[in-house]
Amino acid sequence: MMHEVKISLWLAFLPIIVLMLLLATNVFLFGDNALGGANQIALLMAASVAAIISIIKGIHWNHLFDGVLKSISSALPALLILLLIGALAGTWMISGIVPAMVYYGLKILTPTIFLFAACLVCAVVSVATGSSWSTVATIGVALLAIGKALGFHEGLIAGAIISGAYFGDKMSPLSDTTNLAPAMAGTDLFTHIRYMAITTIPSIVLTLLIFLIIGFTHQTSSQDLEVASLMEAVKNKFYINPVLFLVPIIVIILIIKQVPAILVLLLGSLLGGLCAVIFQPSIVTEIAGGSYSYYESGYIAVINAMSSSTEVLTTNESINELLKTKGMYGMLNTIWLIICAMVFGGIMESSGMLATIANRVVLFAKNTTSLIATTAGTCVFFNATASDQYLAIIVPGRMFAPVFKNRGLKPENLSRTLEDSGTVTSVLFPWNTCGATQASVLGVATGTYWMYCFFNLISPLMSVLIAAIGFKIRKMDIDKNSA
Repeated sequence: MMHEVKISLWLAFLPIIVLMLLLATNVFLFGDNALGGANQIALLMAASVAAIISIIKGIHWNHLFDGVLKSISSALPALLILLLIGALAGTWMISGIVPAMVYYGLKILTPTIFLFAACLVCAVVSVATGSSWSTVATIGVALLAIGKALGFHEGLIAGAIISGAYFGDKMSPLSDTTNLAPAMAGTDLFTHIRYMAITTIPSIVLTLLIFLIIGFTHQTSSQDLEVASLMEAVKNKFYINPVLFLVPIIVIILIIKQVPAILVLLLGSLLGGLCAVIFQPSIVTEIAGGSYSYYESGYIAVINAMSSSTEVLTTNESINELLKTKGMYGMLNTIWLIICAMVFGGIMESSGMLATIANRVVLFAKNTTSLIATTAGTCVFFNATASDQYLAIIVPGRMFAPVFKNRGLKPENLSRTLEDSGTVTSVLFPWNTCGATQASVLGVATGTYWMYCFFNLISPLMSVLIAAIGFKIRKMDIDKNSA
């Protein structure tokens, strides 16, 4: 048995300070490419600092390593889900399911309700793809051009685009952050999504209402050429029919029935591949290439879409970027990041450093409301200092998980707070990888758009408000069937 070791608060903070400095350096030197390896190395270096401090203080390496193994083991279901998400994204793209969502989503765009519709379309696309980045970089760029032509302020347009895109980043089961948050808190994916709807739906409704009011007070003229061009490009390339929505409907039904996420995503991937073979023969042949029978081409195309990079080219450059998928391969950087983060978190937790920090921070949390507010504030703090969305979920998640448990709160309370504050506020800081990326992609400075990202600003406040009124705050001692 290891004797109890006390590590001072400043020594417990030292690995986090080192991590912040390294992450800031990575953002400065590598920019968007920091997620390609630099941040992973930063996590391992910070973990090394934590390990050295722990060993000097008398904690045995075997104890630290057991903590690392336990930490990584807890993330394994999320890693498997991430791989299946890559597979599903690939087959849903080549099958025409996602293009159909984009096509019908664009149909609702009219000048009078442009901001409302832009936010809603981005929300639909990001839920379908699970990626705020790809949504902003594709549909978002096109919507920005349309909005400018209609005379809207570029910051307002960017705010509508980002608000919708980050709704999907929060709520889509395809999103890596939506999988990461419950993994950190200790709950499952679909419990997390259902519980998160309590704060997220009111936040997006308020956001859409604000954009609707602004839109109706703004004089615009009809400008449908760009939208028509996007829709035409999609329709000319894919067979677009409402029947394609049967697959998402089946997946949603299975989710409601609480079928395990891994099984749902696997079935969704396979059904997407089947739809590709049935409804998109030209796409299948194009992706497979070579002189194969159609059965061989179908198998090759589906396997390629599930496992590696695939690309569907249309006559419209704006839509082509959205029709690129990376399959399971595209998830490896995120998986690598999570494993490295689990190494850092495992050492910080097994050494008692996270407990030391959490015990000091939790002194400000006298009740459930202040605990959730403190957790939300910590997530925002890490977005502002660590410059990385994932770290703003991982570190507070590891810090506060035992605190929520000791207070008798179910883990979905924590996972929801992590997303309400950690996921959405990352884009509000120009030095954060998310803020830097979106500003670069849209060509609109973070300082120009952040005040119009109503969804991102409302979400953490809604999380605290719901806690303050005590609405459906789940306790461990209440009946499982209660909301």
